[in-house]
Amino acid sequence: MLKSTFTPILHTIPAKSRPPKLSRAISNALAQTPPTVRQNASHNTTTTTNPTHKHPPTSAYLHLPFCRKRCHYCDFPIVALGSSPTDTDDKDDPRILNYIQLLCREIQATQSESKHNPPLETVFFGGGTPSLVPPRLVSSVLNTLGSKFGLRSDTEISMEMDPGTFDTKKMKELMELGVNRVSLGVQAFQDDLLKACGRAHSVKEVHEAIEIVGSCGVENWSMDLISSLPHQTSEMWEESLMLAIEARPTHVSVYDLQVEQGTKFGILYTPGEFPLPSDNQSADFYKLASSMLSNAGYNHYEISSYSKSSFECKHNLTYWQSKHFYGFGLGSASFLDGVRFSRPTKMKEYMGYVRNLEDGIVDYREASCSDAKDMAMESVMLSFRTARGLDLTSFKETFGSSLVHSLCNAYSPYVESGHVVCLDRHRRAVTKEQFCSLVSYEHEIEDTVAFIRLSDPDGFLLSNELITLAFRVIAP
Repeated sequence: MLKSTFTPILHTIPAKSRPPKLSRAISNALAQTPPTVRQNASHNTTTTTNPTHKHPPTSAYLHLPFCRKRCHYCDFPIVALGSSPTDTDDKDDPRILNYIQLLCREIQATQSESKHNPPLETVFFGGGTPSLVPPRLVSSVLNTLGSKFGLRSDTEISMEMDPGTFDTKKMKELMELGVNRVSLGVQAFQDDLLKACGRAHSVKEVHEAIEIVGSCGVENWSMDLISSLPHQTSEMWEESLMLAIEARPTHVSVYDLQVEQGTKFGILYTPGEFPLPSDNQSADFYKLASSMLSNAGYNHYEISSYSKSSFECKHNLTYWQSKHFYGFGLGSASFLDGVRFSRPTKMKEYMGYVRNLEDGIVDYREASCSDAKDMAMESVMLSFRTARGLDLTSFKETFGSSLVHSLCNAYSPYVESGHVVCLDRHRRAVTKEQFCSLVSYEHEIEDTVAFIRLSDPDGFLLSNELITLAFRVIAP
């Protein structure tokens, strides 16, 4: 029997998207809800998978950790700069300058995966608040990336930018460098909520930032919003969604607040207890976002991501499709040659990591390989984040027919309830009746069902339980 109440997967999504660090806690999901990306972010652990294809990486994530101050919900590795100017005409902040030089050293010391690597197709500057970094220093990073790996003329170059940290001049300079996608960290359209979160910007600066992005002609830009904040009401959330839609970004990311241990919110609040909303209220926030954004013409292509047609974030799709990628900078993760590994989250240790890399001491390939169960669990976890879902044909080729049939059997009640949707190879829906009539016959269901995905929004909301169910089938 299906559970009548549940914890939304949104509580397992960090406040900003980051490269997945699926390192060691996958098996923990057999006893509890799936671990978060952040919970898997131990910098001293390494795991491997054995992908059936070994395409060289064409994406790079770069962590620029600088913020004016730490937000109350944030546990990312950052450097708080305070309110002093960070982008003067004659002098760079030495903290930023030294870090950028270290970052470029890491890029230069990184070995290419092959002698004939294709150029990078996506670059993502995350943070922190990357827009605090002067464009001349961003230029040095891009030049280093270009000389080391190459950049296509149409490379998607994304940058996270916070209101109040850039003006028209800086925006135009960044665009001249090749930045062609902006991720604007708005979070809320109410000053009280922004202040309660410890955000450094105001609603007035939000509107100014939106005006700058529009006046500079940035066509591809995203807006970040956070729901389930302390004292946030459904009316506030609806207003934020409405104003976001009116701003007409090509992409919207919607994250539910995740209360992390060690943060100010972690000290003050307990998830699900006032002044935070209940789990059911959080689910209502998610449903409202799905409804309003879908009605406004946005495609819900990933559990926390909505986009206009052809404006999906190409870089983030690299993660969800299990493609290889480089990661550079404090606390960042890479996925190379089937191996996932992370950098230290402390600056002193990161400096040592870069020195060891330059000295040839660091070799991620020394990690031992994970078994097929870990590979299968990772495939399910990442695939179920997306509207495309799990490709059963590819899954069968890698892990065998019996596992596909076992998964279909396990999901039968959820197909009947509408939480799981089955599609044929042409992505046409397989009816519940048709699925139920085939589920007992291994070969017939394989010939009919090509994809299984979670429904929007109810399946996504139940995804913790549905992913855990898959884990129990894979590793009973």
